[in-house]
Amino acid sequence: MTATAVAAAVDPRRFRAALGRFATGVTVITARAPDGGVHGMTANGFLSVSLDPPLVLVSLGGCTMAEYLRQGDRYAVTVLSEDQETLSRHFGGRAQPGLSVRFQWRGEHPFVPGGLAEIGCRIVDRHPAGDHVLFIGEVEHLEFRDGAPLLFYTGAYRALHVGLTEDVFFY
Repeated sequence: MTATAVAAAVDPRRFRAALGRFATGVTVITARAPDGGVHGMTANGFLSVSLDPPLVLVSLGGCTMAEYLRQGDRYAVTVLSEDQETLSRHFGGRAQPGLSVRFQWRGEHPFVPGGLAEIGCRIVDRHPAGDHVLFIGEVEHLEFRDGAPLLFYTGAYRALHVGLTEDVFFY
């Protein structure tokens, strides 16, 4: 069976369930909307690409944010802390009654306040990939703080519980 035939035989629900076993952090991607406001969306399709130059990417399917990034030149990534699940739900399309977010601007980048990291990017490349587009951004702004991250695993929010062990390194 060819690789294309194997890929076509993979059930999308099983594929999603299998990939759900990969725990991810949760981010809110923000960008300036055409009307001058800020548009944000929850995303866990985010990763680092390169240290030199510092590059990251967000992977977006057919959504409003993808359209804004096709037309725009910048996006911001806020890595959420474990106490920001409500914000994640809000920007994930489940409006939270009474929630009002005042974005913190760092130059051209709007961030959700209270996150563990702020990563402001200038889009340097766009790559179509199946039903998504990969938006590669060169980091222009970077700030971070210590804290516990909000995690997503098997379709649910999770908390990180770790015990510290000396001399454990991953390369």
